[in-house]
Amino acid sequence: MSGPDSGPGRGPLTGRAPTRPGFDASPPVGRTLVRLGLALVLLYAGLGIGIGYWQVLDAEALTNNPLDPLVVQEREAPRGRILDARGVVLADTVDGQRRYRDVNLANVIGYASRRFGAAGLEQTYDAELIGLASGSSTADMLRKFQRERFQPQALHLSIDVRLQDYAARLLGSQRGAIVAMEPATGRILAFVSTPTYDPNALADPARDDATMVRLQADAAAPLLDRAAQGRYVPGSVFKLVTGMAALEAGAVTPDTKYPTQPAEEKTGYLVGGFRVQDGHHPFTDDTVLDFSQAVEVSCNIYFAHTAVALGGGALRTFADSAGFDPPIPFELPTAASQVTGGAPGPNGGFKDIVEVANAGYGQSQVLVTPLQMALVADAIATGGTIMRPRIVDSIESADGSLRQFPDQSLGRIASASTTTIMRNAMIQAVEGVWGRRFAGEAKVPNVTTAGKSGTAELGPGQQPHSWFAGFAPANDPRIVVAVIVEHGGFGSVRAVPLAGDVMTYYLTKIVGS
Repeated sequence: MSGPDSGPGRGPLTGRAPTRPGFDASPPVGRTLVRLGLALVLLYAGLGIGIGYWQVLDAEALTNNPLDPLVVQEREAPRGRILDARGVVLADTVDGQRRYRDVNLANVIGYASRRFGAAGLEQTYDAELIGLASGSSTADMLRKFQRERFQPQALHLSIDVRLQDYAARLLGSQRGAIVAMEPATGRILAFVSTPTYDPNALADPARDDATMVRLQADAAAPLLDRAAQGRYVPGSVFKLVTGMAALEAGAVTPDTKYPTQPAEEKTGYLVGGFRVQDGHHPFTDDTVLDFSQAVEVSCNIYFAHTAVALGGGALRTFADSAGFDPPIPFELPTAASQVTGGAPGPNGGFKDIVEVANAGYGQSQVLVTPLQMALVADAIATGGTIMRPRIVDSIESADGSLRQFPDQSLGRIASASTTTIMRNAMIQAVEGVWGRRFAGEAKVPNVTTAGKSGTAELGPGQQPHSWFAGFAPANDPRIVVAVIVEHGGFGSVRAVPLAGDVMTYYLTKIVGS
């Protein structure tokens, strides 16, 4: 008989719910300790992995994180110097404020402002300049435990300020850009963008706000780095791309001629219901031009035919291999060049055969940066290889040791035979009987010079952009240049003589000095 405390479902005298057969109401103490031990092991293992990751694997990223308290001190920290190729100091810190030697380098060096942060190389190498990064992950991990947390490093540039200033003076008040580089290495010798601005005003807390307001409101866009981020219709300098692409694909040979070309220079080349026009060159009479002659006289009809024979897909594929579409890997922000605004797909994304024909001579939707055209010329100068452009040669640590940056290739885009044909045609474009009418003023005295002029047609009522891309000496290139003068008129009027002066100055005053 059950007592009053032993109703249904209760064990006698316990008042507890019954347990299932084979199970105790509470686990043994030993089992509890084992479980607790395992939980503690897992907890400490997780903490150890996290600490190890943050302190070792992710130490550099955390150290350079702008929200890190150490990084917050950056704007008050001393910054390392920036020097040109000869050791001329271009940027330094004086009495706690950044000082810049040359406004002509504003688009390259940028500025370090307490209010607006940093731009240009000051931004790209910010961590190195204030000593937050040394290039050694071990040293960067241990830096936070050192008494001297900030150990500024110095940047040694490939740019020669003499060439930079000279090129800027040539552009003067006109809007444009000049890129000069060493073809075998990719080292940037001059990187000019005009108009420019005074970075000292942005580094000065008393003037920074008013200066930024004025610069942002300026219709001339002085803050735009035209050399790397300005996108322009290239006109005839793009024939270097079309020419190499067609030669590589076998769409043309040096002997290729289009029999209808002489008549079409007068009537236009009818393609897809559109007539490609080209002012007739009276001095060629009725000559049926071959490849080199077409480059020499910059025949639009010839290169429209060539683009159609090549096809939009092959043209885009070659252009992409030369650096078009994605931004160029570089120490400064770059804009992507394009052969068409269409998405990749059938026929390379070109809308129709008319767009392909017009793109062949650098019109339609083709847009390029001056840096991109310098790389195209570089490929011809080097025998088919494009070198990765760079501005910083080395970083000097506080102890005087140097971390050198090696030359790097972006890849081979054309064969030696293709680039030889292109080089010879470019020599004729500068020095030939016909060619010197267009690009003769680019010739360096007593030096064989290769190049291609360009006149980029714009909308009605607008003066065309003036272009040149080339190199010298033609058979042993020491300098590659690309020049754009916005609304400068014919290529022969402005960009061509300017490029010739830059190459002459470099070869005689700098290399020859």
